Amino acid sequence: MTVFSEAAAPGAVMRGVAEGAQDVAAAGDSVVRLQNVSRRFGQTQALKAVSLRVRKGEILGIIGRSGAGKSTLIRCLNGLEQPDEGVIEIEGQRITGLSEKQLQKVRSRVGMVFQHFNLLSAKTVAQNVALPLKIAGMPKAQRAQRVAELLELVGLADKAHHYPAALSGGQKQRVGIARALAASPALLLCDEATSALDPETTRSILALLKSLNQRLGITILLITHEMEVIKSVAHRVAVIDAGEIIEQGPVWQVFAHPQAALTRTLLRGLLPQLPDYLAARLSQQKQGEAIYSVHFAGQEAQGELLTRFACALPGAFRLIQGGIDHIQHYAVVRFFIAIPASNSADEQRVLAWLHQQQAQVEKVGYVASDD
Repeated sequence: MTVFSEAAAPGAVMRGVAEGAQDVAAAGDSVVRLQNVSRRFGQTQALKAVSLRVRKGEILGIIGRSGAGKSTLIRCLNGLEQPDEGVIEIEGQRITGLSEKQLQKVRSRVGMVFQHFNLLSAKTVAQNVALPLKIAGMPKAQRAQRVAELLELVGLADKAHHYPAALSGGQKQRVGIARALAASPALLLCDEATSALDPETTRSILALLKSLNQRLGITILLITHEMEVIKSVAHRVAVIDAGEIIEQGPVWQVFAHPQAALTRTLLRGLLPQLPDYLAARLSQQKQGEAIYSVHFAGQEAQGELLTRFACALPGAFRLIQGGIDHIQHYAVVRFFIAIPASNSADEQRVLAWLHQQQAQVEKVGYVASDD
């Protein structure tokens, strides 16, 4: 993110992006469809009328706090849990109500990547990757060829005969990804796949997943509690809280205009915030300066919006802090301004100009003058 403050030169962004212009989710058939899916454990409602689609070739991120229902959702998708109500379809086939034997065929189309790798310590890297192919009855020579292809794909061709104990965490997860891809699944379920990794390794694994999505066209559903993970690779995001999907949409759009309070909380570490010294002095009593947060989202990152803003209304406002980010080819901008509370004419002029630019503007409070 490009960050600016009172002392920095203003960045810029142009408005006017047609919603969904870059949205991968706008095309293609659904690989996953959930309709009004609910699951209870005693008095606990783990999932509550969840409706969701994952379209062919997209990466959908599902984010929520611990206990929000993410794990239950993924267990329903791979058939380990049966919902109490609702319908789940994988590649158009209804999996709710299927027997364990019938589910085996469906599961062959779904790969799983786990948080803690789940590798067999007594087997080599190649043997771990080959295991699902061996279970499926693939001939030995064919297995060996497929394993070699997969290890090359995930960058571990030279580790085929190593054991898991000799690998780093990132390498172990690459083995897990290769194993999940062994049967050429249509869908890859990633359950907190980067949570046990350090930031640098996380970035490399996310880059690998993004590359696999682009090269193989594989559909990915990514469960996580980290908004940075969603930002890095997902096309769309769904926010889950207390078993319900409370917000969903293209990632750039949700980042630009988060609607739910939980989404705004999850984004707090990624979006510019009012400096602490000002936040501590905020009041709802009219005094000193009125503080506004301003959001823009635009397709062009090299516009002159902030420059035009300053030129159109010289001296009418004070730029406090802000930043420009780029998500899915869109610029997402947030900044804070201060306007003297005693000057209602300037305040109205500034707000009118911002609204003409289709900005999302919110008054966050007042700060008393320093004098």
